[in-house]
Parts: sequence; structure tokens; C-alpha cells
Amino acid sequence: MILPIYTYGQPVLRKVAEDIPLDYPDLKELIANMIETMNKAEGVGLAAPQIGLPIRVVVINLDVLSGDLPEYKGFIKAFINAHVIEANEETESMEEGCLSLPGIHEPVKRPTKVHVQYLDEDLQPHDEWVEGYLARVMQHEFDHLEGHMFIDHLGTLRKQMIKGKLGSLLKGKFRSAYRTKAVR
Repeated sequence: MILPIYTYGQPVLRKVAEDIPLDYPDLKELIANMIETMNKAEGVGLAAPQIGLPIRVVVINLDVLSGDLPEYKGFIKAFINAHVIEANEETESMEEGCLSLPGIHEPVKRPTKVHVQYLDEDLQPHDEWVEGYLARVMQHEFDHLEGHMFIDHLGTLRKQMIKGKLGSLLKGKFRSAYRTKAVR
């Protein structure tokens, strides 16, 4: 089932998400719905707060980039109770966008390597260092679990430059090719 994606201004996007219990009801169905929603919106990641749920569940699909990044062929995964534990000091700037911020794309500086802990879809624990494009996408999506958005990483000048676009999002004055739930 395709779910509406909550846009900038929705309070759930600024809440710190809660870890879920291992017996969370209908988790597999939720993950399947999140993947379907993300794919329909042509995103590479989606966090549960973006569909209105303040819980620590993220889905990532890097298979869509496998033409350019063959190492991600078949990479469609769920990350449950995910946390970034630490990051290296080396950073890289790259343009990011967000399904909750349609029409806004800005360069964001992030660490190139992160230490993450999470459960996979089968509730198996993982504790690993991740680098490359996956590290960037994980940081972006895991930020949502902490109540943060990529625009929070922008400098004062860049924030000022997108102020009008953010105001339009708050008023529900934007176009999107996917279902959204704006503040209005």
C-alpha cells in the first residue's frame, strides 16, 4: 500500500523516534509498504517519521543506482532501531534532496564513514562501519529518526536562500509526483 509522505512542517518530522519492540505488530507489512511508497516516489530512502510514525524504521533502495554503482545491485534493505554510533572526521559534500522537502536540493557536508548499529528485517543485529554512498544515505535517513532534516546541516546563507521554498511547503504550495501530507 502506498502511503502519503509527510512534508516539511509536520511535527512528527522533528520528534526523536522510539526504538520498537521486537514483537512490533505487522512489521513486515509496514516495511513492504514503506518500500512500495519509496519506490513509487522514486526515492532511495524513507524513514518511518516521513510516513507519520515516530519509530526507528528505515528502508533504503540503492538498487536503482546500480547502473552507475554496480556494488549496490539488489540492495533493498530495512534498518530497524537504527543508530549512528560514531563517524570519522573526513567529510565530503554532495547534493541531497528529500521526499519530505519536494523541490529542494542542496549540497550537504557529511562524514564519509559511519559506525552504525541496527536490526535487519529478520531482527538480526548488525554493528558495522559503512562508507561510500550508503553511508551518506544512512546518515540522511537516520537523521530523520533523530528529528533532523538535511536542511539542518546547511549554513546560514543557504538556509536564507531556501526560506521562500520552505514557506511554500508550509503553506502546501508545492507540486509533487507522489502522495503527500502537508501541514496546511
